[in-house]
Amino acid sequence: MSDVIAKPAPKVGFVSLGCPKALVDSERILTRLRGEGYEISPTYEGADAVVVNTCGFLDSAREESLDSIGEALARNGKVIVTGCLGAEADVIRARFPQVAAITGAHEYDQVMDAVHAALPPPPADPFRDLVPPQGIRLTPKHFAYLKISEGCDHKCSFCIIPSMRGGHVSRPISEVLREAETLVDNGVKELLVVAQDTSAYGLDVRYQPGEWRGQEWRANLEDLARGLGELGVWTRLHYVYPYPHVDRVIPLMAEGKILPYLDIPFQHASPKVLKAMKRPGNQSRTMDRIRAWREICPEIVIRSTFVVGFPGETEEDFQFLLDWLEEAQLDRVGAFAYENVAGAAAQALPDHVPEELKRERRERFMLAAGKISAEKLRRKVGQTIKVLVDEVRPDGVAVARSAADAPEIDGNVFVKGMKLKVGDFAEVKVTRTAAYDLWAESPTGGALRNAPMLGVRPGMRRVISRT
Repeated sequence: MSDVIAKPAPKVGFVSLGCPKALVDSERILTRLRGEGYEISPTYEGADAVVVNTCGFLDSAREESLDSIGEALARNGKVIVTGCLGAEADVIRARFPQVAAITGAHEYDQVMDAVHAALPPPPADPFRDLVPPQGIRLTPKHFAYLKISEGCDHKCSFCIIPSMRGGHVSRPISEVLREAETLVDNGVKELLVVAQDTSAYGLDVRYQPGEWRGQEWRANLEDLARGLGELGVWTRLHYVYPYPHVDRVIPLMAEGKILPYLDIPFQHASPKVLKAMKRPGNQSRTMDRIRAWREICPEIVIRSTFVVGFPGETEEDFQFLLDWLEEAQLDRVGAFAYENVAGAAAQALPDHVPEELKRERRERFMLAAGKISAEKLRRKVGQTIKVLVDEVRPDGVAVARSAADAPEIDGNVFVKGMKLKVGDFAEVKVTRTAAYDLWAESPTGGALRNAPMLGVRPGMRRVISRT
């Protein structure tokens, strides 16, 4: 026997910040690290170097990213920075000149080069664990984010994402569908489709077709939804602009091919504010489209995010938004008070709204949204619905979600009296509701006692995106 003792593989710590699109970037980098034999450390102290995947969309997110870089440097000392804030390397270097390297968003090769420079890769070792076919994921086993494109071509005046992540670039449809199939084959029961603009999928490649399962599929939203619908799992669409071609996926929802759920970032309703935001969309035409969607698929759930207190927003504009929300009866709603993001064109606009008034308008907006949500959920009492279990608490209560609820951003369904496991689908009977959550039990009976206190939350959960 050889007396040579294998040298331990270098360990990399990882901090992932920001939206689900950035989370997918983190998963891809981690997969490549593991594929080259690096170990992943859960602590700063146990790592030989740390990668910080940053967010830079809002000033608050930028500060969180800078604080995280500072913490990693203080507790480890060898730090590689990537992600959206990496586009502002001068800002990072000014505060932290000692960082080992800085790369931009989804620059995987550059991140790996920086890791190699800081920690030479270990020699090949056939006895190390192989990377699973679905890659390293940071979500629970039963759901996964499926990123279909990078970047964005919109020029919204409040947003700096195009300068950080570049223009819109679609992934080949065959690649996307194969990745989705691999995820499902390895236990994923819910696919959350994400991009900066999901509706624009394929536009840049002229909807170039690809082959999957012996068939040709065009790189457009409809064929993508059809393909994902063949996998037999929940498929949820996020960041969908209300373009006319979105109409073609609504029948697929009515047929049960994909979930009857659309995440559409409307941002506002006042024509004047939308023009200042440089946002696409005619709100009266959008309202007609929503009505048509509900005629085709009555169970469709529409979630959205809005920005209140945008420069120049008057009380009249804000009331217009409230009236539009009441008419639209959106199911899931989140709101931001406008932040004056460094580098955004909106900084130069006149008539900025005072901070206190922005906060007050956000509170009024969320109160109105909460009332709409509470009334819609009350109608579900007595109904039997399908849920997917995310967690089972020590007291036996299962924390689940319905088809109307995306993870982390929407409501929960609290189920008592049933023996369930994480990742289980179950049919449950709704017994109580609050502004955003449901409580349920087995359809065959059994009292739901000791349920959490009911009441209206002061606001929604973390909003998935402002795109």
